[in-house]
Amino acid sequence: MKIGVIGLGKMGRNLALNLVDHGHEVIGYDRSSESVKVAEQEGVKGVKDLEEMVTGLSGRKVIWMMIPSGDPVDNTIEVLASLLDKEDIIIDGGNSNFNNTLRRNDFLKKKGIHLVDAGTSGGVEGARNGACMMIGAEDEVFNYLEDVFRDVNVEKGYLHTGPTGSGHFVKMVHNGIEYGILQAIGEGFEIMDASDFKLDYKEIARVWNHGSVIRSWLMELTQNAFSKDPQLDSIKGVINSSGEGLWTVEEALKLKVPAPIITNSLFVRYRSQQQDTFSGKVIAALRNEFGGHEVEKK
Repeated sequence: MKIGVIGLGKMGRNLALNLVDHGHEVIGYDRSSESVKVAEQEGVKGVKDLEEMVTGLSGRKVIWMMIPSGDPVDNTIEVLASLLDKEDIIIDGGNSNFNNTLRRNDFLKKKGIHLVDAGTSGGVEGARNGACMMIGAEDEVFNYLEDVFRDVNVEKGYLHTGPTGSGHFVKMVHNGIEYGILQAIGEGFEIMDASDFKLDYKEIARVWNHGSVIRSWLMELTQNAFSKDPQLDSIKGVINSSGEGLWTVEEALKLKVPAPIITNSLFVRYRSQQQDTFSGKVIAALRNEFGGHEVEKK
């Protein structure tokens, strides 16, 4: 399939290359001409603007956005809505708030354009080699795209969660759970760091990841982080927030569902902006490992 990909940053470029690996023809656009040039060297056909991208697609057009949530998505959809035809498809693979996705879907429906929300997990490595996606879409549209989703995800790593909006909703909750798990890992290592024992955190993470109840990809990444910096001395324990944890907590409040662990982990992220902690360092290092999120150096 010929697919347009908007946003050739960490996630978008790797998704585009994943598509190319599976035989899809990718037309790529990014506001950064340098990012377009890099992608072109790896098999993506670069274009200078959205109009050129749409012109380069044929038949029922499919455009996949991998751009920051908020205004960038709204602005891009507004431009695309003036360029696309009825029955064309826009996929939002970023971390958009599901309420905004519902609003955007109402806007595009009036023009006969379909919106698909593909909540994407697995970080940069997943985008490149096999992601995990939670996909909200009309049945017919999902069926039309399923082979593409099968190609770019790991085996059994995608789900049609329901109508448009449900994919971003499920991904939002996923990220809220992620907040809580990261916080537990960070606190556990801080307890060990405060003890009188001289412990090898890399080796502890390694053994915990072989047969223990808490073995996981995050524990593997914990080992990776400590192998690079045994005491995480080079970074600050500042944990930035993408917004999904806040949205999860807000939705829990609306639905009157108690979510103390996710809520507290969000508060800790806010606290980390004011006070450096070892648990903050662990979580910041982990976010850098799985998502390429920047850490603040000392």
